[in-house]
Amino acid sequence: MDIIKVKGNTFCIDTGMTYIPFYKINEQEIIMLDTGWKRGEREGIEKVLEENSFKVAAILNSHAHIDHIGNNAYLKEKYNCLIAMSAYEAHICSSEVNLKLYYSSQTLKDVKGHYGHMVCKTDVVIENDQDSVELCGINFKIIHTPGHSPAHICIITPDDVAYLGDCLISYEVMQGAKMPYAFILSEDMKSKAKLYDLKCSKYVVAHKGMYEDIKKLIDDNIDFYESRANSIYEVIEGSMTMEDIMKAVIKSFRIRVENVNRYFFIERMLRSYVEYLYEIEKLKLTMDNGFLKYTK
Repeated sequence: MDIIKVKGNTFCIDTGMTYIPFYKINEQEIIMLDTGWKRGEREGIEKVLEENSFKVAAILNSHAHIDHIGNNAYLKEKYNCLIAMSAYEAHICSSEVNLKLYYSSQTLKDVKGHYGHMVCKTDVVIENDQDSVELCGINFKIIHTPGHSPAHICIITPDDVAYLGDCLISYEVMQGAKMPYAFILSEDMKSKAKLYDLKCSKYVVAHKGMYEDIKKLIDDNIDFYESRANSIYEVIEGSMTMEDIMKAVIKSFRIRVENVNRYFFIERMLRSYVEYLYEIEKLKLTMDNGFLKYTK
């Protein structure tokens, strides 16, 4: 893993899968913006921190997904650091039972086994009307961008670098993404459009994107998600349950489903697109012999 200088005291750890930004308070102490995956990234992240004699003083999370808070609890225990995130995201990862509120289709046993390491104590809660947060004497601006997750935020460092988390996806991700994730796609689209108003000197997207201007990226993101919604719309024939639609999408998109966790992940991704198509009135919802079905 490499460290990339973005601007001033703002840097990124390039894990190979993601960019994890951090802000240097001084030569020893840093504030991490997200902490990455436990599986596949923890060892490399820890090596980077130790080789540079960095102490994690605080963690500021964009949202509470497994690839963004996977090392929160571990680093908090090791460095006794502060953790800050938006109020609802903090609620999600405050306990295994609350995690099940988010991963509602899975049993509590499965949630504990697959997502249990995400549980962490948030020390600084960012409210919905809060536009900045101070950690260790450093002030970060906050942009609330719900949609990809219930209370996703974008973070602007004192160097005028905007960390966009997963509010946008990079061109590299667009090349391979069959159905990029959104919790509520309609809200995610609004949040993407909200970024038009940002005027920062640098922009970092979590999954391997770094830009000086994002206007075209925003356009292309919105078009990409719309195109994926339309592709899902095209596979719907007649009257179909959500499971019928999922079977058709898996076949049409050639999606591999190797295990139960992957199945539920695909189901969560698909549901946001179907709900979006229903919200914009391209689909109708009907009852057919006790089953909910979608029709064009």
